[in-house]
Amino acid sequence: MRAWQVHAGRLELVERPDPEPAADELLVRVLACGVCRTDLHVLDGDLSPHRTDVTPGHEAVGVVVGAGDAVTGFPAGSRVGVAWLRRTCGRCDACRSGRENLCPLSEYTGWDADGGYAELVTVPAAYAYPWPDDLDPATHAPLLCAGIIGFRALRRAEVPIGGRLGVYGFGGSAHLTAQVALAAGATVHVMTRSAAARALALDLGCASAQGAADPPPEPLDAAILFAPAGELVPAALEALRPGGTLAIAGIHLSDVPPLDYQRHLFHEKQVRSVEANTREDGRELLATAVRIGLHVTTRPYAFMHADRALDDLRADRVTGAAVLVL
Repeated sequence: MRAWQVHAGRLELVERPDPEPAADELLVRVLACGVCRTDLHVLDGDLSPHRTDVTPGHEAVGVVVGAGDAVTGFPAGSRVGVAWLRRTCGRCDACRSGRENLCPLSEYTGWDADGGYAELVTVPAAYAYPWPDDLDPATHAPLLCAGIIGFRALRRAEVPIGGRLGVYGFGGSAHLTAQVALAAGATVHVMTRSAAARALALDLGCASAQGAADPPPEPLDAAILFAPAGELVPAALEALRPGGTLAIAGIHLSDVPPLDYQRHLFHEKQVRSVEANTREDGRELLATAVRIGLHVTTRPYAFMHADRALDDLRADRVTGAAVLVL
């Protein structure tokens, strides 16, 4: 098969033997794979490498073409989603209390194991998502990370019913999360440096869109920081009303400048991080996407142009989410 790999800080297209699924795994022929900023962090070394020459990609949708001996319930030809969370131990306190995203032995697609920038990928059957018929793989593949992480971040932000949500950065994840928040009755204000992203935010029904560090037109009940820019944390905190919560959605964040306690943290403001997701988050997000008709703004790339897709993402030339189409 053909696959892309991260080697010495570069993305290379290589030929590899077809992978063999383990006893509890599915073998999936990839139809489409979203291009996530986490893939860029793996390529650029912002995330420490977990596997030599790893194939990135953790927003893959494909067709089951094989399975290990222990797998049931996924017939050949069925469509599945392959997401970031690949495996957890199932035994630790976090796993047993419904917080498997905090499992210290968790493994991740495209970081610990080869991912979806390939013609074939394996996935433990217990961590594969049955793919809804109503969702187009080439359009909705980004739901498998951008959507799920944004969905969890929205929960962590604890937006009150009818509340005002600030969204900092408006890429693949943020433009999906904003729609879920709007469908729940929130007022959404967007802060982002991209003029095209600001236009998209307004088209989707957000109440306002301004520069990345600009103050929103009204105080916020909650905010989510999607941009991996620590310098935006003070601005987001200052925009919160007393008792407000800032959720930081990314796996990587640049350094946060010093905070002033009175301006940024007093009045019981909270800062929360978001780590990965649970499988329940993913199942609920996919069901929500079908229910509300979630619109994914995508820019398709041929599989052979995965390197170009990541370059465009790095340079902020992608509005919405990039998707590799096989």
